[in-house]
Amino acid sequence: MRQEQLGGLTTRIVGGADRRGGGTGPVVVLLHGFGAPGDDLVPLWEALAAPTGTRFLFPEGRLILPYGPGRAWWMIDVDRLQRDQAVGWERDLSREIPPGLPEARGHIAALLEDVERKMGADPRRVVLGGFSQGAMLSCDVALRTARPLAGLVMMSGTLVSKDEWVPLMTKRRGLKVLQSHGGADPLLPLSRAEQLRTLLTQAGLSVEWVPFKGGHEIPPIVLAKLGPFLNEALAG
Repeated sequence: MRQEQLGGLTTRIVGGADRRGGGTGPVVVLLHGFGAPGDDLVPLWEALAAPTGTRFLFPEGRLILPYGPGRAWWMIDVDRLQRDQAVGWERDLSREIPPGLPEARGHIAALLEDVERKMGADPRRVVLGGFSQGAMLSCDVALRTARPLAGLVMMSGTLVSKDEWVPLMTKRRGLKVLQSHGGADPLLPLSRAEQLRTLLTQAGLSVEWVPFKGGHEIPPIVLAKLGPFLNEALAG
């Protein structure tokens, strides 16, 4: 594994021809969730049956939480989250534009440009995705960038910025999407993820829906689906 600055973000790079991101293979960019350390998703690359030579990139959110080693793409109102959970309120973020989302989007867009310019990646063989907050950011970038992308992965994400996202979705008609979500997710309700799936499908995106019985997590069933998804999306 090696580290580089891509798009102004510290990025861990693994896989490829030498396990350090070497070669000219396809690229998978995965973004961590809120409060996670920047390296928490790195072990996934060895669990995925991706095409030979695939390079995996794990950028680190620029925001550092005031407690612990965790990072974020944008800050959230933790007190509000705890109040909602205490009363059993089902969170609906669909009409909200998270503060800090535009800045985070700019960094990931710049990272994708660096991936093409510095690493020689074919933008048609790049999959963008993430977990939780990273999934939301990945979706936002995928809907707004003009880069072709081979696929989008959203693990335990949710619908935000609905009024801005929905008009952009048809521009991504045909894009392969893998979306997973736990039926007992205590943070981001399954129903909101289902709403996002429906909107994407209606707009013509090719969504592979992977529900599971667990909570806010990436269980083995998701990894088992993600490997074949990457092989199909990155074929050629």
